[in-house]
Amino acid sequence: MLAYPFMQHAFAAGAIVAVLASVTGWFMVLRRETFAGHTLSVLSFPGASGAALAGLPLASGYFVFCALGGLAIAAGGRRNPQRQSAAIGVVGAAGFALGFLFLSLYGGVLESLESLLFGSFLGITGGQVWTLAAIAFAVLAYFAAVGRPLLFGSVDELVARTRGVPVRALHVSFLVVLGLAVGATAQITGVLLVFALLVAPAAAAQRLTPRVPLALALSLAIALAVTWGGLTLAYYTNRPVGFFVATLAFAVYLACRCWPKSSFATR
Repeated sequence: MLAYPFMQHAFAAGAIVAVLASVTGWFMVLRRETFAGHTLSVLSFPGASGAALAGLPLASGYFVFCALGGLAIAAGGRRNPQRQSAAIGVVGAAGFALGFLFLSLYGGVLESLESLLFGSFLGITGGQVWTLAAIAFAVLAYFAAVGRPLLFGSVDELVARTRGVPVRALHVSFLVVLGLAVGATAQITGVLLVFALLVAPAAAAQRLTPRVPLALALSLAIALAVTWGGLTLAYYTNRPVGFFVATLAFAVYLACRCWPKSSFATR
């Protein structure tokens, strides 16, 4: 399997996406912003159709629309959860509408529509791997710089605000970073199933332990195993990789939910 260059690119891209999804998803689950992450994954569709209309690579549309979606959601405000929830729903609906408009203006059918929706490993090139690596470097640099205040603001926003933590700025920047991570992950799992890789590994890791370093390590290990396992099964069965990634992620999360309470969960 690994003798083929396209599979080498797929496994390299999968490793990068696993790092992005596990770290970003861990903070997303902790901050209870999974609905925002789901809406940002929806924006991959108008991003892809808009890029096709403009004659640009689909990946560029992923990143631009997901990042802009993060800014739009942040504009809804975090202080009022009801208002932010409404803003997230409006952004998702507007994204779908723009996607259908771009698709109709395009005047055709997007190439490899099934791959767009459910993921594929056949079209991953060396250039895409380097692009994903650059995005991953920027995202990890962001978390290295603001990880501690972001964690503080995620756990207790009121106290963090009184201690001078720029909660609002961190909220806006995190949603933009989340959009970039969604755009990168969608290239492996597809638009419809990107959410599984962002949520399941992080939620499973947080179920097993409350310790931040250990939970992040477990989230990364689960995401990497799920991604590489999904790529392997997709290669040998000729089925969409997103299906296997989502199924494996759900199975791991279900196993962790059913895991009996033990000393490991409190370490």
